[in-house]
Amino acid sequence: MKPMITYDNAKDEDIEPIYQLCKQLILDYEDLENIDVERVLGWVHKKIVDSINDYKVVYVDGCKAGYYHFYKNEDACYEIDDLYIFKEFQNRGIGTAIIQECCLAVDKPVMLYVFIKNHRAISLYQKLGFEIVATIKNSRYVMKRMNY
Repeated sequence: MKPMITYDNAKDEDIEPIYQLCKQLILDYEDLENIDVERVLGWVHKKIVDSINDYKVVYVDGCKAGYYHFYKNEDACYEIDDLYIFKEFQNRGIGTAIIQECCLAVDKPVMLYVFIKNHRAISLYQKLGFEIVATIKNSRYVMKRMNY
């Protein structure tokens, strides 16, 4: 049976959980020897605080299951950012459903950043029509789905 996925706007109380998820992703996948970790984490925290009203909380069958941020970036491209599905809700099609909904919501290209070492995420994005279009500092890929 397909889970019922609903969304709500994130609130200030969601800032710290989103930050912790992002921090863990950086610690797991970033090339930590080649970045200023504290500076990066400070930037990430500020980004989340500044845009918390644009984040969505994901609920599955009424239970909080994750977060995501989908917005038009400064390059006028739509971007999926900070898509997190809690471990206990992974591998149930929830991330796929969110990505598909984002892509269906706009008739422009959709892009995202993904750590090169995050093979599972890259595989999912490729299955959903995203292609690698750039590499940033041997640490992240920019992936884009043309969405036409």
